[in-house]
Amino acid sequence: MKTPEDPMTGPLKKLPIYPVQRLTALVADVPPAHGLTPILFSVGEPRHAQPAAVGEIMGRCPPGSLGAYPSVVGSPALREAIAAWLGRRFAPAVVDPACEVQVVNGTREGLFSLTRTVLDSSPPDAYVVYPNPGYAVYEGATVLNGLRSWVYDSTTASRHGEVFLSVPEHVWARTALLFVCSPDNPMGGVQQLDAWRTIFELSDQHGFTVVVDECYSEIYTGDEPPLGALQAATLLGRSFERLVVLSSLSKRSNVPGLRSGFMAGDRAILTQAARLRSYNGGGMNPVVDAASVAAWNDEAHVQDSREKYREKYRHVIPLMQRALTIATPDAGFFLWADIARTGLSDEEFTRQLYAQQSVLVMPGSYLSSAFGPEPIRQRVRIALVAALEECMEGARRLQAFVDSLEPAQSLNLETA
Repeated sequence: MKTPEDPMTGPLKKLPIYPVQRLTALVADVPPAHGLTPILFSVGEPRHAQPAAVGEIMGRCPPGSLGAYPSVVGSPALREAIAAWLGRRFAPAVVDPACEVQVVNGTREGLFSLTRTVLDSSPPDAYVVYPNPGYAVYEGATVLNGLRSWVYDSTTASRHGEVFLSVPEHVWARTALLFVCSPDNPMGGVQQLDAWRTIFELSDQHGFTVVVDECYSEIYTGDEPPLGALQAATLLGRSFERLVVLSSLSKRSNVPGLRSGFMAGDRAILTQAARLRSYNGGGMNPVVDAASVAAWNDEAHVQDSREKYREKYRHVIPLMQRALTIATPDAGFFLWADIARTGLSDEEFTRQLYAQQSVLVMPGSYLSSAFGPEPIRQRVRIALVAALEECMEGARRLQAFVDSLEPAQSLNLETA
């Protein structure tokens, strides 16, 4: 019998299966350890309490609120709330809510529409430069828009711009768009002012757009909040030309299901993005819009959530460091754990840990670019999104699993 041909022949075929779906398939035949409640360290889905006002607003539907199509750029009230928050959080940066802020239904949707906007006039051999490892959507947006990929090593310990200087000049000369994630996923590093100076100088020299993902900016370990791109541009005396920043309420306010975010910066690019999104129906539900205003206007719940993460850093990381090599991140809620001492690959480690201890992590290779070097197979990503006690229990199980491995055997174990 002839084997059916894969009907996918376009750009989508070039993309690997999305990391979460790959992980689901990896452990589909692995029953969790008997008698142990599964602990999910695999997905960055915050489980701290959401702002009370958000739940209250979502629980009611104001009369007439669903009787009109919503604006693709968001209500004036929401854009003003976002602009005010940006001004407080990233002073001395100031954005105009009328033309430098646009609401999106989560940053994933925003990244796609923004990428399509920026690349609309790019030549077919142009590059998009993005971090490896990193958020799979950067790669997806690049490939599905038919552009070439160039990935830079985001695991470098320095965040002062050296990694951007390592990109060849001939690549920068043909680059249309640079993606930067700061604080980054999965390492939790923050780009410093020197790095932004380098980025902006390269952008000004070669004319490419800088798109910055700042979704983890409100979860940090130290006293000083992470520097933002709009803030850095202002400090360096630069305008927002060819610069757009995206963020959302998912991590900041623990409401990933709300699908509420924004993009802010270059007004010309945002004008074109609104033109594109008017065709693909990007308007935000008015009830979500109203709930988002309440969330951006409240900082108390953000501070409370941040303290919960800091408490987990203090108590959970020392436990996990008994089993694996783990550094405390500057920001975010991910741990980028080195599993080399176990002798297992990232997939073997993930399957066996789930089978023996009902703890699920994300293999590092699933966050690696398909266009980069050899996938990262001696790392796993651990998301500290559950409550403290659950995270501590997960750390204890992780240690028990690693302690149970015999080095002579673990080197030859194969994925079932």
